[in-house]
Formats: sequence, C-alpha cells, structure tokens
Amino acid sequence: MNKKIAVLAGDGIGPEVTKEARKVLDAIAKKYNHTFEYQEADAGAIAIDRHGDPLPSSTLEICKNTDAVLFGAIGDPKYDNDPEAKVRPEQGLLKLRKELQLFANLRPVMAFDSILDLSPLRENRIKGCDFIIYRELTGGIYFGEKKEDDGSGKASDLMYYEEEEIQRIAKLAFEAAQNRRKKITLVDKANVLASSRLWRKVVQKLASDYPDVTLDFLFVDNAAMQVILNPSQFDVILTSNMFGDIISDEASTISGSLGLLPSASIGVSSSMFEPIHGSYPQAKGQDIANPMAAILSAAMMLEHWNLFDEANSIKEAVNTCLENNYATVDINPGSAKKCSEVGDYIVHNILKD
Repeated sequence: MNKKIAVLAGDGIGPEVTKEARKVLDAIAKKYNHTFEYQEADAGAIAIDRHGDPLPSSTLEICKNTDAVLFGAIGDPKYDNDPEAKVRPEQGLLKLRKELQLFANLRPVMAFDSILDLSPLRENRIKGCDFIIYRELTGGIYFGEKKEDDGSGKASDLMYYEEEEIQRIAKLAFEAAQNRRKKITLVDKANVLASSRLWRKVVQKLASDYPDVTLDFLFVDNAAMQVILNPSQFDVILTSNMFGDIISDEASTISGSLGLLPSASIGVSSSMFEPIHGSYPQAKGQDIANPMAAILSAAMMLEHWNLFDEANSIKEAVNTCLENNYATVDINPGSAKKCSEVGDYIVHNILKD
C-alpha cells in the first residue's frame, strides 16, 4: 500500500514524539511492504512565528492532498499567557478541523494491566476498562455564534446543532459498537438543553437501524461521576463537542499517563491522528516526553486504512514496553528511558519477528 501522510509536528514536544511515530511507521512499512511518503508543514505557534498564521494556506493545501494527517501538538506559553493576543495557535487547529470537515473525534481509553498502579483511581475500579469516546467535533458551542463583551459586561456563546451533524457521528458510533461489546451511552443534558433533546431524538431514531446495539443515556454530570466510579460499564460513549472535550480529559486519568492516549479525528474526505497530551513546553527539546500516544495514534491511522495486523503489531510492541517497564519518566521515574530510546525499542519489537 502506498500512502501520503501530511506531518504537522507543531509545537513543544510535538516534533519529538512525531519523529518517533514516523520511525515506527517506517518499521511497519519495511515489515509489511508498504510505502509511506511524508510531507511536512507548519501549524500552531511555530507557524505564527514563521508565517504570521497558525494554519498557512500552504499547510492546508498539503493536508487536503494527502491521505491522512499525523499531528504532533499545538500551543506555546507566550500565547497562552497573553489574553490580548489576537492570533493564537489553537485557532489553527480549529480551522483545520473545519476545513477538513473532521466531524468525529475518537479517543480510546484503556487501563493497561502492567501499570494499573499509576492511575489515581483504585485498581479494582479500572482493571479491564476499555471504552472509546466519540465526540462531535465541528459543531456545538465552540463553533456557535459568539458575542464578545463590548464593555457592557455581557458575553454569550450559542450551542447550535443540526440533525445531519448528529446523525453522521452517531452512525460511526453505532458501527463501532457493533464491532465491540454492542453498547452505546449517549451523554447529554437533555433535561435542560434543547440541543441535547435534539441529540436524543436523532440518536433514538437511528438506533432502530442497529437492533443488536443497546442504547442508554446519561446526563453529563452523572456521566462524569460514573467515569470515576465505574468506568468499566462503558463501551462506546457518544456525545457533543464540549461535553466530549470534558469527559475525554477526565477519562484520561484512567490509563495513568497522558502519554499513553491517542486520538483520531475522522472527516468526510480526510482524517487526522494525534496524541491528546498537548505541547508540554516545559519538556521541549529534552528527549523526555512519552512518544507512546503519538505512536498509538499512528496505529489508529493504520486501522483507519484497514491495516489491522500492522496496527496490532504496534500495539503489541507498546505493550511489551510497558510490561518490561521500558518507558519514559512519567511511567518509570526510577529508571526512565529517553523518548528516542522508547521509539527505538518499539521499532526493535516490531521488526524482531
């Protein structure tokens, strides 16, 4: 298989972890006789510094003309700490999602048996936990009409959804549930929000097309509590943009490290794959960041192309790392390995067979 991949390494530790993900993809290409062609482009703070734009038109063009986007991280303290900044790195990510019509964000959440003790939650609560969050990504309050404070002390954000936006991500979630444990939990606030009541109406109607999938509902406040009290009850969580943003960050505590959590953003004609950990600027250039989330994001990209054996090869190599405690400081502070060393070890485990 031949694929073109846009590489947007971005800011902070993004370039370091993305380098290791590419290293692993090259190992997969060698082992399974594929060809991956990379095209690098700027996005985020580095793009503002170089081009005055967090998503230059040249970057967007590359993304639109490749088979997938491998994304690193975005953000820089000099923008985070300046409330008056007119242009921010995150604006580039929002624009990219909109331009590529990346409407579904997928975040798998898993408790790894070999590092259960790293989670702040009790082992008996998280053992066996394995679910995935389907978060709508291009609608809702983040993209609704905004009215900034004009000096009157008033501001507003509109939470707006259309049936089509809900239906297309719900369809993906139902299809995923059919290949998992056949259960979907819709997380909303239908007792208060009209937009949530529309979600329920659309999802309930669609559920009749998937009689083998059980559909249940949780208000978002209860869902947030249940993610902590009993996360193993979940299989597929389906929810809106803002609720998904909050729930997925909360669920990230289950694995014990943000450095283990990949994500995929699926679009109409393109898709993007990125770790969820952010730019972590304090670790920039130190070769200490955990590359596993970026590497597992690359595995999700392979799954998106139906290369399941290749993706499983990566997952097994990552699991071998964890079982042997061959990991970066966030997982193994007593005998930490470098980011690049972990990448090399994963490559070694992929190619040794």
